[in-house]
Amino acid sequence: MKIVLQRVGQAHVMVDGVEVGRIGRGLCLLVGIEKGDTAADVEKLARKSAELRVFPDGQGKMNLSVAEAGGSILAVSQFTLAGSTDRGRRPSFDEAEEPARAAELFRTFVENLRGRGLAVSTGVFQAMMMVHIENDGPVTFILDSR
Repeated sequence: MKIVLQRVGQAHVMVDGVEVGRIGRGLCLLVGIEKGDTAADVEKLARKSAELRVFPDGQGKMNLSVAEAGGSILAVSQFTLAGSTDRGRRPSFDEAEEPARAAELFRTFVENLRGRGLAVSTGVFQAMMMVHIENDGPVTFILDSR
């Protein structure tokens, strides 16, 4: 499981011209589910996303989690994170999890975050989405459960 985690001033996602999710200050999580990912991977990265201290404290140091900073999360499934560009010019998605299993793990991930008391908006699984991200910092991290 891979996540591109970005601290944002705001973010929203559109499907067919309709806004389906929006947050103010918080985290935008682009989530890729790979073959072999398990509930343990989901738990590990949900905990890491929720607890990672990437928001500034009173002294301007990255010392607060998203919850401590009063932020929320926009989680967007992005299977291309499981892609490989090792060979040729066309990415291979052989390591991306099958859609039904990936959808189940993504839902579990979102439920895990919500279970931690976080407000979470999402995109639409398998839809073509326009994700608008106002990266704050910019602050971007790549999380990998492996």
